Order: sequence, then C-alpha cells, then structure tokens
Amino acid sequence: MHFKIRNLEKLDMQFLRDMVYESAFVPEGQKPFPRAILDEPSVSKYVDGWGEQSGDIGLIAEVDAQQLGAIWLRLFDEEQKCFGDSQTPELGMAILQEYRGKGFGKALLRALEMQALHYGYRKICLSVDPRNPARFMYEQAGYVHEGWFETYWTMEKELD
Repeated sequence: MHFKIRNLEKLDMQFLRDMVYESAFVPEGQKPFPRAILDEPSVSKYVDGWGEQSGDIGLIAEVDAQQLGAIWLRLFDEEQKCFGDSQTPELGMAILQEYRGKGFGKALLRALEMQALHYGYRKICLSVDPRNPARFMYEQAGYVHEGWFETYWTMEKELD
C-alpha cells in the first residue's frame, strides 16, 4: 500500500486530538476512556497551542489523502513535563485501528527520529502501557525501558 508522510499542520488539529485519544491504550475487554479525557490538562497539553512552541514536531501518514496515523513530540517545561526532562521531548503516536500492523508506525517513528535529530534533539522519551503491543515496536526500534510513570513504562532512545 502506497502512503506518504507529511508534516503536521494547523489544519490537522482535530485529527491530532483524535490521535491523542486513540493513543490511550485500553486493554482487551475494558471500556474505552470517555472522550472528555481530551479536555484534561494532562492530556490536552499535547495538542493545545500546537506549532506555537519551538520544538514541536509532528507527522501524519496518509493513503490517498486519507489520514491514517500521526506521531508527534513536544518538549515540556519543568511544570508540565511528565516523564521527560528539559532537554528530552515526549513522543506520542497513534495509528487508526484498521491500519495497525502494516508498518505505518515504524515508518512514522523513523521519520520523526530523523527530524528530531535534525532539530538538535539527542534523546526521545515516551510512555507505554507494558500490555500494549506497540511496546514491541518501540523495543525493536531501540527504545529502552528506563522506569515507570504511574502504571506505564517510560522508554528512551538516544538518537545518533
């Protein structure tokens, strides 16, 4: 399947919100989070003011102009950060259910890492539920389990 990766733009904010929601892992058999979770400051900070902050990097994967996934990273200050530090941006990613397992996530991750390195970042961090199958993709891509943030693994990768 032919697809393209492009930069996240202001016009993509609703899709980014949808992807932030989609990135919230829900184990098999459990109820999904209410969409109102997107309005909580700990979640909305990944979308609010997107592109106004130096260092925001985001990409969208598309097939025939149909958005199928997104990846983004953002550097937070001491007050807003969760698991990164003042030099390490936090990464988020989601692929629509019907497109998972087809290599789009790996392609987005590689493309984002290249942009992050070009921007001057030396390390990226993320959090993932250890039961989430995406964890294996992150491990294969070189992300290392560094600790815990609440019930999530924190993972980091040194860029080179």
